[in-house]
Amino acid sequence: MSSSPTANLQTVAPPKGLWPRAEAFFSRLSTKNNFWHRVCSLIWLPYAWRSGISMKRLNTGRFTAILPFKRVNRNWYNAMAGAALLGNSEVAGGMFLFSEVGIDYIVICKDLKYRFLRPCCGPAVYDVVNPETLHDYVDKAKKDGAEFNVDLTMNVCQIHGKSERPLRVGRCKMTFHCAPKAAVRSRSSKQARKRRKLTV
Repeated sequence: MSSSPTANLQTVAPPKGLWPRAEAFFSRLSTKNNFWHRVCSLIWLPYAWRSGISMKRLNTGRFTAILPFKRVNRNWYNAMAGAALLGNSEVAGGMFLFSEVGIDYIVICKDLKYRFLRPCCGPAVYDVVNPETLHDYVDKAKKDGAEFNVDLTMNVCQIHGKSERPLRVGRCKMTFHCAPKAAVRSRSSKQARKRRKLTV
């Protein structure tokens, strides 16, 4: 099992400007391994840092994210809190897509539906359904160079002993919007110029 979440990062010309270069550097660093992902989460995603969620890729290429069963994630009757399961599903889905589309894209969650099936009384595992199909879809969408939406489904299971099958405790369906950072920066600069013209 590998703990590195890096995958499918495109090689492109370095962005111009100090802030775009710094953003690309930290984005690349956050996908290097779980240590740097945790460091970046401490700064930009403090909730994810406190929850302790981590991302792993199996030798088969499948993605999984693990939410530990710790005090901050539990409720008053000693089960995994629903807010922790729900909130970290967006983090897990975003981490998976970010590793797929690469550091040159912005990933935004547009819609999220979570179905609670049963209480979770142990560590939770977020498992992407049909990651191979999503990988092919993302590759085709990236070739066009335009913005696109991705529908993502994840099973949430409770970890038991090594000899037992994981118990599914929830199912999450999400829609993410992926946009090239260059296009977003260009649109933002055009809007800024329009605002300056209106104020003159």
